[in-house]
Amino acid sequence: MLPGYTGKMVRLDLTTGKIGYEFLDEEIARKYVGGAGLAAKIIWDETSSTTDPLSPENILIFMTGPLTASIVPSSSRCVVAGISPLTGIWGKASCGGSFAYELRHAEFDGIIVKGEAGKPIYLWVHDGKVEIRDAQHLWRKDTYEATELLKAETDKNASVACIGQAGEKLVRIACIMIDGKMGRAAARCGLGALMGAKRLKAVAVRGTLPIPFYGQDKLQENVNKIYSAYPPRKGEEVVSEAMAISKSYLSVGGYPVKNWREGTFEGAMKLAEDARKGKPRYCKGCPYSDGESLYTADGERHMVLESWGPLGTNCLIDNPEAVQKAYSLCNRYGLDAISTGGVIAFAMECFEKGLITKNDTNAIELRWGNHEAMIEMVKKIGEGEGFGKILGEGVRKSAERIGGIAVEYAMHVKGLEIPAHDPRAAMGGALGYATGTIGAAHMEPVGIKAIENYSEGTAERTFPDLGYATTLNRFTTEGKGVLAAKTQNFGVMLDSLVVCLFLGWRLQPSDFARLINCATGWDMDLDKFMLVGERIFNLIRMINVTRGISRKDDTLPTRFLNHKRGSGGSAESLPFLGIMLSDYYSYRGWSEEGIPTREKLIELGLEECL
Repeated sequence: MLPGYTGKMVRLDLTTGKIGYEFLDEEIARKYVGGAGLAAKIIWDETSSTTDPLSPENILIFMTGPLTASIVPSSSRCVVAGISPLTGIWGKASCGGSFAYELRHAEFDGIIVKGEAGKPIYLWVHDGKVEIRDAQHLWRKDTYEATELLKAETDKNASVACIGQAGEKLVRIACIMIDGKMGRAAARCGLGALMGAKRLKAVAVRGTLPIPFYGQDKLQENVNKIYSAYPPRKGEEVVSEAMAISKSYLSVGGYPVKNWREGTFEGAMKLAEDARKGKPRYCKGCPYSDGESLYTADGERHMVLESWGPLGTNCLIDNPEAVQKAYSLCNRYGLDAISTGGVIAFAMECFEKGLITKNDTNAIELRWGNHEAMIEMVKKIGEGEGFGKILGEGVRKSAERIGGIAVEYAMHVKGLEIPAHDPRAAMGGALGYATGTIGAAHMEPVGIKAIENYSEGTAERTFPDLGYATTLNRFTTEGKGVLAAKTQNFGVMLDSLVVCLFLGWRLQPSDFARLINCATGWDMDLDKFMLVGERIFNLIRMINVTRGISRKDDTLPTRFLNHKRGSGGSAESLPFLGIMLSDYYSYRGWSEEGIPTREKLIELGLEECL
């Protein structure tokens, strides 16, 4: 058994019903760590450029890492991966809550699923054992109801990863929800549809077994240092800090307005303030809260920035109750709130321009600010009905179906809808979107917003380990290629450890190197830590290259490149993407077409990708 790992993964073929177990090789662990890194290695080895995302041959992976469920704060987290049904390339989502904690204590580092069950099933994972159980009675249940039924059937303390009706209907913006009303989501890339294609309704996990770590005392010593520098936060302290960040976010012009056409929206502060009502909710074993993990009086998760931005301001809706209802519906149906808001804002613009009419939308008046229409369309998308079935394909495919100039209004990168952060507000962030492994990923380049001083007026955080002892001007392009690459390498390492990316805003990369050494007994220094991150990022790039990704895809929607917002904190800013992209490729050792060179792959020990 490897210290820091349970060393054991379960592999299931749902077509045959076969359950097998395999053990992690130390050499592979050192090269790819866990989480996103290990998932990418499996996907590289076991899928091809022609693997259909919704076919039995695609792989659905739940993967943890050597720090998951440890005493390290913010470590109850796992990565879900596969070829994305939405984008057709590498798909990855991460989630918190208690699922990862229970999975590791159930003696598993990961779950690897292939095939397709002949009828709806769920997995019951508990203390070293895995059972395939009938789930026909759960089919058509929303995520809240299915979670409660499964906890009653298995263990009241179990954690449940579950799809709703959207995943069952193979809606390509479907997500996987964790812990029912708690509202944690493996949201991006449509992986709920992959789960639905396998007729896998849910995975219920309960674990009580210990996890071996190499140096528990040394690990505790380093954790104590974290708490000394960043004490646990409770109650109003969490909410007030989060509100300050929201106000700064609004002031820099970072939020979406009218399908990203405008710079300010009068109702934005109203939504931001309402989103801070409630009590903080924490992931298992974590003393921090990101300030958006609040819960309402009835126990549901309160709307977060990534919902009130896409579903609210981007649709010119300032009704907090309506946006909260839409967010709750997304969680019940198992829909990515970012993508759902994105496709509805897109549809509202198409409605405005006459590309679609009430005859197309089941008589739903998709006009800006119409919150009743927005809620009805969320239901249609979740049920895969009428025009909602078209929008559930995502903005890229919806635009193809609508035709004409609808493509001009389809805001996405590589097929993935834009998160609630405008790339015109910071040049490094814009480049991070354009080069993201899954598409527009706001959390992938960890620390980039802090380095670019995106949250002006809040506490300054710098990253000397990455070479940034001071913050940078967010509107300049110089050096942003290197910045994006370094923060992406850092981010993919955190997704491989696996810990919360918010912890990466507090600590330096060398801090995480020390933590992983304490957990595993390795001797990883800062350079080795960043090298492993670079290796993993390049492996994921090669997965995408085999599926047709190149420089042509490392771009932003025309609106971001050519249309100034005209008001707000980023009124006149436009990204000079070509200059930054060439610098980025040069630093990464990629060709001008955006493909890792032979020399770079050999340098990183990725000869299998040649």
